[in-house]
Amino acid sequence: MKAMSGNFRFTRDYVLENDCVMLRPVAFHDVENLLEYACNEPDLWRYALISAAGSDNMVRYINNAIKARSLKRQYAFIVFDKTTQTYAGSTRFCEINRDVQCVQLGYTWYGKRFRGTALNKHCKLLLLDFAFTVMQMERVEFRADVENETGIEALRRLGCTLEGRLRSCGPSPGAPRRDCYVFSILKKEWEDGLRAALAHKLFSSLPAALAL
Repeated sequence: MKAMSGNFRFTRDYVLENDCVMLRPVAFHDVENLLEYACNEPDLWRYALISAAGSDNMVRYINNAIKARSLKRQYAFIVFDKTTQTYAGSTRFCEINRDVQCVQLGYTWYGKRFRGTALNKHCKLLLLDFAFTVMQMERVEFRADVENETGIEALRRLGCTLEGRLRSCGPSPGAPRRDCYVFSILKKEWEDGLRAALAHKLFSSLPAALAL
């Protein structure tokens, strides 16, 4: 992502990218770009707060994301994997509180063929840089269903700090209520070593042409 700083604006279309991934704001036409995941990968929505399983639900999912941005509540991105030239999923900033400089990063999902790749780490590098520079946040929070072992392990590998467990913090697709683990990264932690460590993991093994 090109270096930038300043006040975050919901009305601006931010595009975050490096040589491996591109994130741009979700648009109405992205229903078509993500429809295969809605129709063919039902397991994606097992721990989702909002299911996009099926074409009608994907339409609703995209519309809700765009509406949440217009209401200045969330800012959603579609994820494009440059390696495969394929749209891979979506992620967003939510619970944006500029008064206390805290934001939550969530609603993240990728198609199954992208699991186990470096895609998520590339996305998190761009998004965390954006949160701490452009959005000028001091704290980025993540939440994961306590049953979502894959998501929890991904946050641990990212270097997030586990802060605790929220009991019955929201609805669950497979149960009346769910418990969530809360993780976070602070700006000072990011600047003092977490960013450098993540960037090293991602780019030290890439060909020179693809390095930062």
